[in-house]
Amino acid sequence: MLGWFLDPLIYGDYPYSMHSLVASRLPKFSQEQSAIVKGSFDFIGMNYYTANYAQDAPQLGNTNLSYPTDSLAHLSGKTKYLNLINEETNYDALNKIFSYPKGIWKFMFYIKNKYVNQLIFITENGVDEFNNSTLPLKQQLYDLMRIDYYYSHLAYLLRAIKDGANVKGYFAWSLLDNFEWGNGYAVRFGINYVDYLDGLKRYPKYSAFWFKSFLKKK
Repeated sequence: MLGWFLDPLIYGDYPYSMHSLVASRLPKFSQEQSAIVKGSFDFIGMNYYTANYAQDAPQLGNTNLSYPTDSLAHLSGKTKYLNLINEETNYDALNKIFSYPKGIWKFMFYIKNKYVNQLIFITENGVDEFNNSTLPLKQQLYDLMRIDYYYSHLAYLLRAIKDGANVKGYFAWSLLDNFEWGNGYAVRFGINYVDYLDGLKRYPKYSAFWFKSFLKKK
């Protein structure tokens, strides 16, 4: 999936795997188009939340041919034979974000090697929790799991930078609790709590104080 976008930007064409799997349905670049697309960016913005196992799924080739099935792979945080990528968190509201901080290092290392070490900004990194407004406010602000998530991921990101990855920026997702696509207000990603029932008042969570302290360190 990454190659769908990065291969044209770096090399001017889709990767071999897409040519092989998508075949005649894959649009073709003319030489002029390839030249226009290649190198047509200032930096690469990458979101990282979790990692997945990829399991061979050739049977998908017999279903409706489209984006979800073309890879002939099934992605999951767990498999029939293996444990979760990491321990399943009890705060993961979307049932997708298994905490795997080492993955961000692997991700940056992969881009460094395959895509000529392009300039990278981490545009999103964070973890969700259920919006349980029945809990006391103090308890809702007590998000130590989020601090652990950020600390461990930033540590591995630092390792990637020391290993030569060209990462120049990082954005936590998110400053505030917000409307999260199909999940609406059912989940919270923010380091600042938004009270949807009381005029959208905002309260810093423990993770906000941690981030403030972290950013002040030299």
